[in-house]
Amino acid sequence: MTNTNDDNITQDALDRVLANAEPRTQPRVFGAAQALQDAASAGHSHADGEQWELEDRHALRRVAGLSTELQDVTEVEYRQLRLENVVLVGVYPQGAQEDAENSLRELAALAETAGAVVLDGLLQRRPHPDPATYLGRGKAQELKDIVAAVGADTVIADAELASSQRRALEDVVKVKVIDRTTVILDIFSQHAKSREGKAQVELAQLEYLLPRLRGWGESMSRQAGGQVGAGGAGMGSRGPGETKIELDRRRIRTRMAQLRKQIRDFAPARDAKRAERKRNTIPSVAIAGYTNAGKSSLLNALTSAGVLVENALFATLDATVRRAESADGRVYTLADTVGFVRNLPHQLVEAFRSTLEEVGQADLLVHVVDGSHPDPSAQLQTVRDVIGDVGGRDIPEMVVFNKVDLIDEDERLVLRGLAPDAHFVSSRTGEGIAELRAEIERRLPMPAIEVRALVPYDRGDLISAVHESGVLVSSEHEENGTAVHAHVSERLAAELAPFAIG
Repeated sequence: MTNTNDDNITQDALDRVLANAEPRTQPRVFGAAQALQDAASAGHSHADGEQWELEDRHALRRVAGLSTELQDVTEVEYRQLRLENVVLVGVYPQGAQEDAENSLRELAALAETAGAVVLDGLLQRRPHPDPATYLGRGKAQELKDIVAAVGADTVIADAELASSQRRALEDVVKVKVIDRTTVILDIFSQHAKSREGKAQVELAQLEYLLPRLRGWGESMSRQAGGQVGAGGAGMGSRGPGETKIELDRRRIRTRMAQLRKQIRDFAPARDAKRAERKRNTIPSVAIAGYTNAGKSSLLNALTSAGVLVENALFATLDATVRRAESADGRVYTLADTVGFVRNLPHQLVEAFRSTLEEVGQADLLVHVVDGSHPDPSAQLQTVRDVIGDVGGRDIPEMVVFNKVDLIDEDERLVLRGLAPDAHFVSSRTGEGIAELRAEIERRLPMPAIEVRALVPYDRGDLISAVHESGVLVSSEHEENGTAVHAHVSERLAAELAPFAIG
């Protein structure tokens, strides 16, 4: 009987080993990446429109199972174009394991959005990252074995690595090593569409690249002018000269200066549009939140704008402003902004500061949180930190938990504890959208000046302006005109002043 039990135990252990030894074909080894929705629940609503832009983005797709790759390539030069297979690594201090796992799952979602296949992940507990190789020496060797075992060609660190750490870790694992910031910048470069967005992404990439340039071989040689021989003899070759890497740095700084000027040149047009809205006292509402929380879907549900909606991180980069009208006829604007993520690179915050101005200049902030996310409190804190960086701490905030069709009543109670006054909506099913729209309209700022005027019938333009940009309290048609009682802006109050009554 004992022998039978021992045989069963041995067979179970063997089965586990063989199961772990099987090649991994699924891109998500951590389960569903937490920043992404499950494919079955990520459908579009009718308010999202035709989504032609999304079809263009998905026009080229890889078909699995059609590979004719040569097995023996010893006699030919062969290069394979394929998705990158990556292994994720991270370091966390004592007591921060759950946060580290959440961050690593989010990094998996970032890697998938960038077009990679995540094969494995490795976390090390230590007080501080190793200054030489990020991971400790022993864990770096373990990482090398894992990379070789799963056939990965890239390692992604869940932090921003110093150039020396990246080079030292590459020397150990023998494959390319990049960090979280590099992945985010790569996603931004893929999704940038407008001229301003492309300039902002390029500026952020160059700011990240400049201190990480490295050279070898001819890159470290001196530059010499004139007809200099191979031995470097003759006039023009003596003295310190300028190395190739110094020349590259100078060119990068020159290009960064050009991009900053180009981004500043976009500002007048944006300021003119904003000034026109302010002159007409059109209130502005900014929709901000974590990446993939459903901001664009919510904008579509509120305005039927038909902007791009995709189950991916940072699908929307450029601020989208749409006109909306309240139930009492007032016009206001809704702005969809770029999403945020934990450890958002400082270079992106600086480069996208002009885009984030829509948040800083808004009259009301609709803070969208993914209600189905395992860690919504971290989303709330991350977004509020970035909003504070762009000067939006004093803006009235409405917290909106989206995707509530994916959670149950117990989870709603937990979310209610995070934000007691929050609204629960589902942009896919339409739940709570009407109530949210009514609350936004209720919290729009009231025009400053109260007026009572008898407007002649030939000045219907003033009555129309009151309906469009003011708040009409009452109106009554009399023999000599329309008597109105309303709250209006200073400019409209000046136009109504000649017709003011008691």
